Amino acid sequence: MHTLTNKIIEQGFTNRIFRASQLKRLLSGSAQSRYNLVNRAIKAKELLRFQRGLYMLNERFRDYSCHPFVLAQALAPGSYISFETALAYHGWIPEAVFTTASVVSGRKSRQFEYQKMGILSFHPLAIHRKYFLELVNRYQINGQSMLVAKPCRALMDLVCLRKLSWEGVGWLLEGLRIDRESLAAMTNNDIKILELVYKQKRVKSYLSYLSRELPLD
Repeated sequence: MHTLTNKIIEQGFTNRIFRASQLKRLLSGSAQSRYNLVNRAIKAKELLRFQRGLYMLNERFRDYSCHPFVLAQALAPGSYISFETALAYHGWIPEAVFTTASVVSGRKSRQFEYQKMGILSFHPLAIHRKYFLELVNRYQINGQSMLVAKPCRALMDLVCLRKLSWEGVGWLLEGLRIDRESLAAMTNNDIKILELVYKQKRVKSYLSYLSRELPLD
């Protein structure tokens, strides 16, 4: 086992994703010596590099696998899981989703693909900054924290991303295969909050039609 790997384990970073700035605090010596240690650990397949300055110990050193949602938020701090990914996570759609899709601030969409982690995509939306994390909750799996949109927020993020216009509740029931009981779980308060989130008139119109179709509390 390499010196760097031992240091990471000793400092309690075994199950974490960490950055070059954190490695700098763990290791003494010059930037070149740190660079050499990192490269040796990567070549020995003890350390994984996701992108420049973002690392994780290989699976064989960890107590549990890294969740793709956690990696997504390390790649794009401040992002949250949404769209079909969040709908599947909450059991609103029956199909397996193989892309971890997130909402990010900014203007550019990005996509990464990693062995075992699959595809991770990031999409900006026309959202009022003040309400960026409305109806987004924090969840934990094996002590790993992740931000995931509630189903109603994930659904409207999808409407916003695809620039969808209302085509009736049938598209939700038959196209996305969402159960009517799940849709009925949305509340008037959810609708009111969602109306504040989005800048697009199309999304606000969609919410208006949706509120008329559903038996909201």
